[in-house]
Amino acid sequence: MQWLGIFSRLRRVAPHYGVIIVGLGAMGSAAAFHLARRGERVLGIDRHAPPHALGSSHGQTRIIREAYFEDPAYVPLVQRAYELWSELESEAGAKLFVKTGGLMIGRPEGVLVSGALRSAQTHGLAHEVLEGAEVARRFPALRPEPGMVAVHEPRAGILFPEACIGAHLSLAAKNGAEIRTGETVTSWKADAQGVSVFTSAGTYRAERLVIAAGAWTRELLADLDPPLSVERQALFWFDPEGDRERFSAGRCPVHLWEFDEGQFAYGFPDLGEGVKFARHHRGMTGSPDTLPREVTASETGDIRRLLARFLPGAAGALRSSAVCFYTNTPDEHFWIDRHPAHANVIVASPCSGHGFKFAAVVGEILAALARGGDPGFDLGLFRTRW
Repeated sequence: MQWLGIFSRLRRVAPHYGVIIVGLGAMGSAAAFHLARRGERVLGIDRHAPPHALGSSHGQTRIIREAYFEDPAYVPLVQRAYELWSELESEAGAKLFVKTGGLMIGRPEGVLVSGALRSAQTHGLAHEVLEGAEVARRFPALRPEPGMVAVHEPRAGILFPEACIGAHLSLAAKNGAEIRTGETVTSWKADAQGVSVFTSAGTYRAERLVIAAGAWTRELLADLDPPLSVERQALFWFDPEGDRERFSAGRCPVHLWEFDEGQFAYGFPDLGEGVKFARHHRGMTGSPDTLPREVTASETGDIRRLLARFLPGAAGALRSSAVCFYTNTPDEHFWIDRHPAHANVIVASPCSGHGFKFAAVVGEILAALARGGDPGFDLGLFRTRW
């Protein structure tokens, strides 16, 4: 009887889950999928109900590109991501990707063009360098300014983020993951037996913890005080004027622009909801719970002026607008690492506004790290740096 009592007490403190994932957006949903299909007992928790429009992973479309100007080290990751998105598309029976080709447009010495060329040449990627006049001839929706050139890559295209997150979460649940939404994680604690996660609804125990909370990462890692900034970004969709066909996916690739000494913008063809265009960075920073979610007339006017420069005819009636968040590291590279004091706690990718395309492979990496395995990639660029 004495042994029965001891066994009962041990059972009460034993971890209930193999892995708890906090945050079920791009990275967390992918991690839940990869862990559940490997037989882990997974609990995923999110304060909202993904896919939703309150964080970083919404807005109908995201660019996926291979000639990665940020650093050649990303190229093997995005190549694996292409494979995983294709597999997910097949398994989910949903359309998640459209190939359009992509253009990186700017001055030859700029960060965008020179970085894309460096990645393309380092990894032997298919690409072309086009003069501005050739860009305008082949893609009549676009008007590079004098002195601009473009790197064209044929494999670039569009991911549908809400559908991608929905597919990951649906298949995670199908493989046994427990998904709890509308539940806010208030704190967590790691000890020799595992981790405890405290939420607005109760307390959960697990062997390991993955924190993939996006804009809410910093508040869940107050012990590390990571230098993350949450940046508000405004997105716009306009009805094109005149010949709409030139803005279609068949004639207009996804496009990134560098202009005016280090400013960036990006755009998409019209997939039926209008031409999407937005600035990349230079947004207001603050708390994700207090940053304004309404787009202003001044912001709309700013985007109209950029469209007049680079996509003449795109800025007809404003169809819709939205706000999303970038969670930026100081060097704008990802953060994927174990907590320095708790090897069973993994931090996942505040990704500085360029991470969605990698979500499928980051989920696979997080599953490997949570299971104590080899992530399969050199993560040196993404380790804790502060």
